[in-house]
Amino acid sequence: MYQYNEQDQNLINARVEQYRDQTRRFLAGEIPDEEFRGLRLMNGLYIQRQAPMLRIAVPYGLMNSVQVRKLADITRKYDKNYAHFTTRTNVQLNWPKLEEVPDILAELAEVQMHAIQTSGNCLRNTTTDHFAGIIPDEIEDPRPWCEIIRQWTTLHPEFAYLPRKFKIAVTGGPEDRAASKVHDIGLHMVKNAAGEIGFEVLVGGGLGRTPVIGKVIREFLPKQDLLTYLEAILRVYNLNGRRDNKYKARIKILVNALGIDEFRKLVEAEWEIIRSTELALTDDYVAKIKGYFEPHPYAADAVDGLSVLENQLEDNADFRAWYERNTRAHKVAGYRAVVISLKPHLKPPGDITDVQLDAVADLADTFNFGEIRSTHDQNLVFAHVAAGDLYTLWQSLRDLNLARANIGTLTDMIVCPGFDFCSLANAHTLGVAEQINEKFDDLDYLYDIGDIKLNMSGCINACAHHHVAHIGILGVDKGGEDFYQITLGGSSREDATLGKIIGKSVAQAEVADTIEKILQVYVENRFEDERFIETVRRIGLVPFKERVYATVN
Repeated sequence: MYQYNEQDQNLINARVEQYRDQTRRFLAGEIPDEEFRGLRLMNGLYIQRQAPMLRIAVPYGLMNSVQVRKLADITRKYDKNYAHFTTRTNVQLNWPKLEEVPDILAELAEVQMHAIQTSGNCLRNTTTDHFAGIIPDEIEDPRPWCEIIRQWTTLHPEFAYLPRKFKIAVTGGPEDRAASKVHDIGLHMVKNAAGEIGFEVLVGGGLGRTPVIGKVIREFLPKQDLLTYLEAILRVYNLNGRRDNKYKARIKILVNALGIDEFRKLVEAEWEIIRSTELALTDDYVAKIKGYFEPHPYAADAVDGLSVLENQLEDNADFRAWYERNTRAHKVAGYRAVVISLKPHLKPPGDITDVQLDAVADLADTFNFGEIRSTHDQNLVFAHVAAGDLYTLWQSLRDLNLARANIGTLTDMIVCPGFDFCSLANAHTLGVAEQINEKFDDLDYLYDIGDIKLNMSGCINACAHHHVAHIGILGVDKGGEDFYQITLGGSSREDATLGKIIGKSVAQAEVADTIEKILQVYVENRFEDERFIETVRRIGLVPFKERVYATVN
């Protein structure tokens, strides 16, 4: 992974001291609330319903064991002994004290972490596939390109005050595990007819009040032009994006207003001006960044563990279930990627305790070259586990309550913190997630239902990406009571689509029962080996709507 150089470290250290002084002056009454609001947001600090919330950047979801131990220690010293992972692969602390945030940032800087640009109208954390660099069908590892983008975006002086927040996602292969088509910019590594590798560029995606699937602005962008083209897009947006209405300020609104063809003309014209400037990437610079992502020293004899693994799978049904649901193929023979479920039964999705964080760091050192990845789905990944170590790792994770074999199932939910924490939320989410877990606690039933994505947001801002879930749940307030709107048929993958509302919202107590009715329709109508999303697309919404809203005689 990328390691800070002296310039990087000095920059982060200086930013900590700058914010420490800003906080001191605010607490002394020398900076008014509204002015401090912009300063704290640029350093990742929100004011939530119960307390401040600090969002810590995890660039493209990649951490090492030292950083994870530091997160554990920070939750003990400054929070309530747990942290929360988000859909942008970042970490959130829900209970820091405002006056102690500079101390937290100083400790993060010791391990090359920060909270810069995790909020505010700026370029946010770039995300990617949590299996980047290990997937057999990957065109190229996207992480070096994410790092190049990170260096370009961090404290970019021209784009520090955009019309609205701005998010970029990069994928390296045909499968999209980063929801790139619902980002302001989505970058897909592709090969052209000549066999050259470059980027397909999408623009104007996003969710929230106006959900939109991104549009292709350029089918093939040469690698050396990556930053110049991104800069051209941002300049057009910064100049033309609306600033009079925050609900109409995202780039998706501008692209839709102009049309993709007109927007493309503006970008191409700007690009021609800057294409040959110092932003053009050189082979030497790209090679330098790629050097930080060299393959780990995989064991040549790792394949010897496959025969032992085969016996372990045959002898232990629980281990076999975990292996089938929570591990993925690796391009190096004898290795697997392991998904660590942060969706334990009756616990808030995405949360992890200080004890678990410390243990995960230790396990990463033992089994995964000291590397930990966070995912868009609010889980963690050990990407490089030898086959012969899988059983021992599983036992350790099981003891930590981190081995629930539910990845890709209904209970592998993406859920925002909702009304319990967020000042923007209209409805609770965590209690509903618990209700769903109680209703669907039979793993055999979940495995029979198969791959399915359920996402739940507590408000229209859609932090949990409910619009692009197979089953989406949106919390709404009706006269002071929580109700939940259900959508079906969404996808955040390479076949990205927006879900459709099936009818009127349902009361909080009815959510799990409503999902059960939806699943009954699926089971009754599915073809052999047909996934839930495929059945929904084939038969449409009417059968589901009729079952959910059937009049009880």
